Amino acid sequence: MTPIITLAYLSVLGCALFVLLRYPRLKCRGESPVGLFTLIALLFTAGLDMGLVMLPLNEFPVYESDPAFGFTNALAVEFGMWGPLVWLMYFVTTFYFVAIEPRLRLFEIPAIKLVYNLTIIATCSFTCYLFMINLPGYAPDLPQGAIWALVLVVIATSVVSSGDMRVMKWLAIVSSYGFGVLAFTALAMIAFVYSRVGLGDFFGSVAMLGDYFRHLPRFATPIGDYHEFYLFWWFAWSIMIGQFVARFVGGLPVWQLALAMVALPAVPLGLWFSVLYVYHANQIVIPTWLNWFMIVVGVVFVINSLDSLIRLYSANLGWTRERLGGRYYPIHAVLQATLVAAYVFTPFEIQWVGLVVAGIYAVIYVLLARRLTKLSALHGPATPG
Repeated sequence: MTPIITLAYLSVLGCALFVLLRYPRLKCRGESPVGLFTLIALLFTAGLDMGLVMLPLNEFPVYESDPAFGFTNALAVEFGMWGPLVWLMYFVTTFYFVAIEPRLRLFEIPAIKLVYNLTIIATCSFTCYLFMINLPGYAPDLPQGAIWALVLVVIATSVVSSGDMRVMKWLAIVSSYGFGVLAFTALAMIAFVYSRVGLGDFFGSVAMLGDYFRHLPRFATPIGDYHEFYLFWWFAWSIMIGQFVARFVGGLPVWQLALAMVALPAVPLGLWFSVLYVYHANQIVIPTWLNWFMIVVGVVFVINSLDSLIRLYSANLGWTRERLGGRYYPIHAVLQATLVAAYVFTPFEIQWVGLVVAGIYAVIYVLLARRLTKLSALHGPATPG
């Protein structure tokens, strides 16, 4: 599948460059515009999951031992897995749903609509599954039954939150602040608690991120099997995150939207990974209380990801709370719990979902080529409607 994901990823990066060159000053405004901070909070929490909090410490040793990543340091690789090129995908799809989809309605074509929303449902449950399989690394004494119970609580909370947009926005802002407090606390521990390290180690880690930019072209194609897995994972997310975020864009020109969606999330990501790398490089054992702090923030991120995607596919398919009434909650909860079990007990993998999404991109490209004349009037403010 390497040639497929390579071509798919390069095509999206090419689209990002084309949009920036062709429509840099086109103003984009969604159906429910919000301020820049709220927009980035919604993007950051919907476009990421618990992997941001809980994966890096497990992945640094993997990158250090894999010869495929020998060209740079493990911190730069981690940043590359989550960094700016990934967020460019989200920018492209957000632009599409603000400026193009309202004119062409390609995602209203029944076959595309059905397949696309099935990928959203499957990606939702993968987020929860990923949390489930990584939780034992941070809470090794937690029984399997307790892990399943926590997963079910997360799913139930997400379904309830998805039914109220005000709760979703509140959770996104709270989790963003929570992530900031977590990162600051972990950094303060480096500065004031552990005598063998200090802020100099942190700034040294930040400097190591520069290796990502020096090797940027390497991250545009699969470096190895694990990077390929990440690319399929991000592809599975890319269209749905664009559709979700598009409705909240508050009148930004295209170049500012790209800058906000690519640069602003990259800063906290880079700083957080740099903090964690200090712990890894100095073999610092994270205290239990900080472990649980990370788990709590991870749980909130999972809820944020799930509720936004549940709300998205339920609106697309007409499975909303307004239409289903009280049935809304058990239907979505059972659906998500069943798919989490599918990831656990069957060979089902997120790469399959990413492959289907890559196919959707290909179909959309063909349909766009046939309808270019309808986009000739793409000027002035781009507003869904």
